[in-house]
Amino acid sequence: MEENNSIKMESLKALFEYATEGIIIADRSGTIIRANPSSEKLFGYDCGELTNQKIEVLVPTHLSHNHEKHREGYNKNPHPRSMGKGLNLFGKNKNGQEFPVEISLSHYKTNDELFVIAFIIDVSERKQAEENIKRINAELELKVEERTKILKETLRELEASKDELSVALEREKELNDMKSRFVTMASHEFRTPLSTILSSASLIGKYKSTEEEEKRNKHVVRIKSAVSNMTLILNDFLSAGKLEEGKISVSLVKINIPLYVNECLNELSNFLKVGQEIKYSHAGNEIFVCDKQFLKNIVINLVSNSSKFSSENKEIEINTINTNSELQIIIKDNGMGIPLDEQKSLFERFFRAKNASNIQGTGLGLSIVAKYIEVLNGTIKFESELNKGTIFHINLPLQNEDSISN
Repeated sequence: MEENNSIKMESLKALFEYATEGIIIADRSGTIIRANPSSEKLFGYDCGELTNQKIEVLVPTHLSHNHEKHREGYNKNPHPRSMGKGLNLFGKNKNGQEFPVEISLSHYKTNDELFVIAFIIDVSERKQAEENIKRINAELELKVEERTKILKETLRELEASKDELSVALEREKELNDMKSRFVTMASHEFRTPLSTILSSASLIGKYKSTEEEEKRNKHVVRIKSAVSNMTLILNDFLSAGKLEEGKISVSLVKINIPLYVNECLNELSNFLKVGQEIKYSHAGNEIFVCDKQFLKNIVINLVSNSSKFSSENKEIEINTINTNSELQIIIKDNGMGIPLDEQKSLFERFFRAKNASNIQGTGLGLSIVAKYIEVLNGTIKFESELNKGTIFHINLPLQNEDSISN
C-alpha cells in the first residue's frame, strides 16, 4: 500500500515538475507556495525564487489592483474555469516585460485551507500568428477592394465603350437612313421641276411670233419658279449636310433688319403662288446683331413653307420686332395647318405631315431652321389649327457685339 502511494506521489511530482505548462499553487492570500520549473522559466525566475511571493508579482503593475479584487471574488466562489477565451490576459516577467497568456484556474482544499492552482501558457507566438493573419487578411481585403475597384472601373469603361459604340452604330444607321432618304427625296423632288423646265423650254421655242409673247412669258415664269424650287431644295440639302458634319460657325454682323428681310422676301417673289401676297412690318430699332446667313435661312424657309402650304390668293404676314434685348420674328399664314397628332414631330428631319404628302418638299427645312435657332441660343414655337393656318414665333437673343465680324 505504501509502495503504491509512493508511486502515485512520484507520478504527481513528475507531472508537476515536467509539465510544459506553467503551474503555480497559491493560498487564499495569494501567496505562492509552489511553482513548477516551466512557470519559473516562463516568468524568468530562478528555481524557488517565486516561493512565498504574492501572485500579483506576475501581473502587470497597472492591473495588479484589479487582480486582487478578482482573487478575492474567486476565493468566495472557487470553481474550475478557463481564462483567456475572448480575453486579452497578460503576465509580467522578472524584467517587467509583459507578454500574452492564457490561464486556467482550479482549486483544492486541505484541512479546510483553500489552495488555487493556475495553469499558465505563453501565447505570444499564437498572438503573433493571429496578428499576422489579421494583417494578411487586411492586406488581402485591401487588395481585393483595389482589384474590385479596378474591375468596376474596367466594367464601367467597357459599358461606356459599349454605349459609345451603340451611339456610333445608331448614328451610322441614321446617317445611312438619311443618305437613303436623300437619294429617294432628291430623285423625286428634282424630277418635277426638271420636267417643268424641260417642257417649258421646249414649248418656248414654238412661240415665235409677237402675238404669242404672253404664252412665252407664262413658260418663263414656270421655269423661274421651277429653278427657285430647286434652289430651295439644294439649300436644304447643303444646310443639312453642314449641320450634320458640324461645319457651321456663327458670323455676327450688324444687320438692318427691315432692309435685309425685304431682300430675302424679294428672292421668294417667283416662288409665290398666284395671288399670294406677303405683308411685312417692323417695329423697334432697325439694327440688330445676328448671323446674316442664319437669319436668311430662317426667314426663307418659314415664308416658303407658308406659301407652299397655303392656297392661291392667300395672305402671309411677317412681323419683326427688335426689343433691343432680342429679335422677335412672327410668321403667320392661312394655309392648311398641321394635324394635332403630328405637331410633336414637326422639327424632325424628313418629317412630312400626312396632309402635305402631295406638296413638294424635302422635310428638312424646319429641322434646319430649329438647328440654326438653337445655335443662336434662340427659341421657336408655333400654333397651328387644321385648315386655318399656322403661326411661328421665333425669339433670337441679342448676341455679344464683341464677336462681330469686321
